Amino acid sequence: MDTQKEALRRIISTLANKNEELQIFLETVDTTLSGLQEESFKVTSDLEAELEQLSSALEEKGAELRGAIKEETQRKEAQLQKQLSEGRVAMMSCEELLDFANQTLTITNEEEFLKAAKQIKERVTMAPAFRLTTRPAAVAGFSEFTVDFSVERAGLQRLHFLPVPAAPQVDPSCCVVHDNTVTVAWQPAGEGVADGSGRIERYDVEYRKTNQESPLRAAGACWEKIHDITDTQVTITGLKFDSHFVVVRVRARNKAAAGEFSEPVAIETTAFNFGFDAATAHPELKVQGDTVTWEPQGVKGHDPRLKGKENKSSSRSATPSPNKTAASRTGRDRFAGESYTVLGDQEMSGGCHYWELRPLADWKSLSVGVAYRASLGRFDQLGKSAGSWCLHASQWLQSSLAAKHNNRAKALDWPLPQRIGIYCNYDNGDLFFIDVDHLRLLHAFKTKFSQTLVPAFTVWCGGISVTTGLQVPSFMGKFLSTNQSLSNLSQ
Repeated sequence: MDTQKEALRRIISTLANKNEELQIFLETVDTTLSGLQEESFKVTSDLEAELEQLSSALEEKGAELRGAIKEETQRKEAQLQKQLSEGRVAMMSCEELLDFANQTLTITNEEEFLKAAKQIKERVTMAPAFRLTTRPAAVAGFSEFTVDFSVERAGLQRLHFLPVPAAPQVDPSCCVVHDNTVTVAWQPAGEGVADGSGRIERYDVEYRKTNQESPLRAAGACWEKIHDITDTQVTITGLKFDSHFVVVRVRARNKAAAGEFSEPVAIETTAFNFGFDAATAHPELKVQGDTVTWEPQGVKGHDPRLKGKENKSSSRSATPSPNKTAASRTGRDRFAGESYTVLGDQEMSGGCHYWELRPLADWKSLSVGVAYRASLGRFDQLGKSAGSWCLHASQWLQSSLAAKHNNRAKALDWPLPQRIGIYCNYDNGDLFFIDVDHLRLLHAFKTKFSQTLVPAFTVWCGGISVTTGLQVPSFMGKFLSTNQSLSNLSQ
């Protein structure tokens, strides 16, 4: 019976996974169909616009050529009309003179004949017909205006859409995950046609976070986009590695067309992520996101260090916080008394981990480190037991910095850091505290951890901000490789 139930459970699990894959597939097909319709409309609109521009250019050129022909026709017509008018005048004068000459031939009186002949001679010399050129001022041909459209016609006949660039291929072996950045590299599929009209000009990269190793099953989140990349690689910065993988894909663009995206590739980006465990927070600590602030709950002078001091901060009002009920203040998991402590909500039982802390304004005292959860009592302070290790900073009365463990403290001669990095190698028993702004190793504990660890924090006055989702940064290499002669507090 149990065997059959287990087999049925496996079948149900397989069906559930297949159902999820089919649902994602249907969503993808539906999105693709919508995109196809939108893209078809866009391409058609673009083509119509290009054809309209081409037609407008042809009409403009035609009008220009028609105007030139018309202008030349008018010039030639004016010249020929002028010649025609002058020729008619000359013909009339010639006909009149011819009549006069014919009449002169009939004169019998010699004196009158000689006189008329002399007049004819003088009039012939002055006649327009003999001064007028008989060659037309303009030819009838327009061969100089003959247009050869053979090249353009051949070009139009070769008109085609730009080739769509093939999808590039992301090269996982060349992708680098480094200091919370991801460098994505790819190989282009080709450079287009020989004349260069389809040459790849730029790339688009899209990425999204997921906890699914299969890129197909990571279809829930929206894609983040990076446009206009001219190289065959890009570095994505400003990431918080709060997921196991970053899925990336890339497509190529030429002058006017964008190709298909490459097959998505999942790049592993594992880092240490945790939040504050509000159930453990001291009643006078307010947990909000990645910050913890100290807010007294109406008992002025509760801390002996505050006697005689006026509380100037509105966040430290004597009015109890409305977010904290009596039930929450009396929770047995909460720290109490002068242990203004809160723990992280994730445990460390192996591997390397890194996170950072920043003090907020008006802080007076803080501690950061790791602890065995089970070894801390409600009133225990960090560094005062064998199960907790911490860096303690204070600017109450005077500035001090110390490493604490098992109720022993080692004073550190270094200014109070504004950004503290914490590195924990559980397997090697290493716990490093770094001044990140100055890349200074403040202190290193060397021990052998025997229980699971949790990040631990103490805040008195002001507050702290914690940054998680960080990889072990590359600068830790110099601290790990250098043989430091440190006087460590150890078990």
